[in-house]
Amino acid sequence: MEVTCLVVVLRLGVQMLCLPAYLLWYLGIWEPLCKTLFPYIMFGGSLIYNKQMSGKKKEMFSNLKDFASPTGALTLLEIGTGPGTNFQFYPTGCKIICTDVNPNFQKFLDKSLAENPHVQVERCLVAPAEDLHQVPAASVDVVVSTLVLCSVKNPEQVMKEVLRVLRPGGAFYFLEHVAGAPSSWNLFWQQIYNPTWKRLFDGCHLTRETWKDLEKAGFSELKLWHIHAPLKWQPNKPHIIGYAVK
Repeated sequence: MEVTCLVVVLRLGVQMLCLPAYLLWYLGIWEPLCKTLFPYIMFGGSLIYNKQMSGKKKEMFSNLKDFASPTGALTLLEIGTGPGTNFQFYPTGCKIICTDVNPNFQKFLDKSLAENPHVQVERCLVAPAEDLHQVPAASVDVVVSTLVLCSVKNPEQVMKEVLRVLRPGGAFYFLEHVAGAPSSWNLFWQQIYNPTWKRLFDGCHLTRETWKDLEKAGFSELKLWHIHAPLKWQPNKPHIIGYAVK
């Protein structure tokens, strides 16, 4: 991905404006502070995001029941569950396994569960998406990821774990922000903000081409659409949405 001299200069300008955060990072203070504060930011931000993306999420999850087991039960694993903002979109009786690397989301997760009694959480795991060894192979019907693959350390390994835990014929549902189109203004500003954005927002990358990871993962079927999310004044408008079948 080509980076121009203008992008480099503007990056430096953004970094200078955020110098206090960088100093805290170099002193080893920012990361633990971020782990504590990030759930509060995500909880507030997810309320706004869900309001803006409600229609897309309803459409995306509308056929979840098609992937239920022969008994009619639907066991769903959500990676990066965060505050549980997807619970409202899951069908009644859905059994959920929650995973997240940050245990500080728990109180927000409990709140979402209280507000969505139609779903049942089987267990919550503190685990990275790259290592789901606590989940047996071929044991879940559906895996869900929304706004998670932007911040994982190894997207390729995440795809391997998703395929491992899914039963044959199961599906991986995704809604992720991604890099803008080549030569677009979206990509231009993403390249400028990306280094600082990763520092401020717990490793979130603005310029990942996540659709390429999905295309080469080895799913038997991939339904993927590029969309522009109706987010105001944000560099992460380009999204991909869809599902992939094992």
